[in-house]
Amino acid sequence: MFRTDLLRGKRILITGGGTGLGRAMGERYLALGADLAICGRRKGVLDAAAEEMTKAHGGRVEAYGVDIRDAQAVDAMVESIFAAGPLTGLVNNAAGNFISPTEMLSPRAFDAIANIVFHGTFYVTNAVGRRWIEQARAAGGWSSPQPMKSVISIIVTWVENGGPFTVPSAMSKAGVAVMTKSLAVEWAKYGIRLNAIGPGEIPTEGMSKRLNPGEAPGERSKETNPQHRVGELSELQNLATFLMADGCDWLSGQTLFMDGGHSLATGGNFYPLRDWSDEQWREARARIEAQNAKDREQRG
Repeated sequence: MFRTDLLRGKRILITGGGTGLGRAMGERYLALGADLAICGRRKGVLDAAAEEMTKAHGGRVEAYGVDIRDAQAVDAMVESIFAAGPLTGLVNNAAGNFISPTEMLSPRAFDAIANIVFHGTFYVTNAVGRRWIEQARAAGGWSSPQPMKSVISIIVTWVENGGPFTVPSAMSKAGVAVMTKSLAVEWAKYGIRLNAIGPGEIPTEGMSKRLNPGEAPGERSKETNPQHRVGELSELQNLATFLMADGCDWLSGQTLFMDGGHSLATGGNFYPLRDWSDEQWREARARIEAQNAKDREQRG
């Protein structure tokens, strides 16, 4: 649906770009001619992903092991990226989430999500945006014949109607949605546009094990979604490509929900958890804790 050189000349940073949705979007960008920088906490995973992606699609992928909760580390990474050449796009994809009754959350558990999604997304966006603004000012300002810079943030449909049992994520993603609208106005004069995508359930390993423990991926959505299915990675890839390309620069400050009408029909993915018993919650927590321990072991 897109010409093969659509993103040639683009250089795009994707947070959480080594796995899941981030990697899928990166694969499509590479195939359409872009060069990438990907970042995340697990450098080994990123290096392997970069090698596999370039082997499959060509292009260039730079991998950065960084914890986006650390503002200084983020700024140092972005400085290194720009030293090799300016970025033209950013995808805020890195996230964390798990289900829990809110009254059982510790401050540390809340911060585990908010520090990545809320703080980390702002740190990366501001570090990149600040350098774009400096470039625009040095050039005497931005003019419309120049391609605009594009920021895409991955949020959730729950920002519209709340996210019971996922309150840290819902609060943090709502903040990202407001950031998108606010900076679309504030930074427009520097040739920067920002939009957000709220995808419905597109099963990935990390998402399924922490948000649907004990269930087959997509099982609940297939029963309640108006289209009786989950989303496909290719659908997210296509929308993320449209927003990153230069064909509609006047589109800014928008949130596009892509979930087959699920949130309109049901309110959201986790409303049925109101009916879970204490035993079901204990089983879910045990599965999530086991997955977290496995992830810590893999990170060394």
